[in-house]
Amino acid sequence: MVSVASERVAHLVCMTTPIPLPHPLLDIRELSEYLGVPVSTIYDWRSRGVGPRAYRFGKHLKFAVADVTEWIEAQRDPAPAASSQPSRR
Repeated sequence: MVSVASERVAHLVCMTTPIPLPHPLLDIRELSEYLGVPVSTIYDWRSRGVGPRAYRFGKHLKFAVADVTEWIEAQRDPAPAASSQPSRR
């Protein structure tokens, strides 16, 4: 039989052990600094539906590094087209 006290201790140990996240999360200020844009720009992107995906925890936004990386890659300009002119030698 397990005592109530040992159950409480086991519960508290579990609560103080950090739960590993599947990917690191950035808050909006960290994302702003990383991208080099004002926080207001990120809010503007979100209102227009063009920014990186976010998680909402109450009033707090968190951005998964994996989602940010994917969004950054989607912003890349297309590769320049190969020149149709023959090269001069």
